[in-house]
Amino acid sequence: MIEIIKAAGWPIYPLIFASVVALAIIVERLWALRANVVAPPELLPEVQKWLAQGGITKDTLVRLQQHSLLGEIFSSALNNANASREVMKEAIEESGRAVAHKLEKYLTTLGTIATVSPLLGLLGTVIGMVELFGAFTATGHDVAQFARGISVALYNTAGGIVVAVPAMIFYRYFRGQVDGLIVEMEQQAVKLVEVIHGERK
Repeated sequence: MIEIIKAAGWPIYPLIFASVVALAIIVERLWALRANVVAPPELLPEVQKWLAQGGITKDTLVRLQQHSLLGEIFSSALNNANASREVMKEAIEESGRAVAHKLEKYLTTLGTIATVSPLLGLLGTVIGMVELFGAFTATGHDVAQFARGISVALYNTAGGIVVAVPAMIFYRYFRGQVDGLIVEMEQQAVKLVEVIHGERK
């Protein structure tokens, strides 16, 4: 691996940095976007049980807000439990936007890496071609410089693709996962509003 990095030259270093950042984001998002952590399915029945037992206290709201992202939305709804259905929905929408922003954390960076990595690889390719053509002189050509130019060009082209493809795959996967979680939380929030207003048991 060290030999490959040496052969690829300095243009490979931005790609290595981009790959490390992308890997860190992928691991963090795989951990953070677990459905049972973001929107636990047992939370709504638990809140219904609390309501049946005599309502929600301030301490319960704080605990609910710290429970999960779905808990944050439920907490904002329950804070406005005595208001009209429209006010509750507005509170849920405001909280939902904040939660959606948290779910999308780092995804823009991952998408940028997926887009920019091939361009960084192309930059390395151009630099390699410059070295390659620099090997030709009026008196002949430098074989070592010619070979180095080819190495820099090919390794950086391959490096850009190797970084971009997984980053794009995971970016698309996380976008789909976030959209699914948002829909699920919206449905759960609507059910809670209906429970509070006596439209659902």
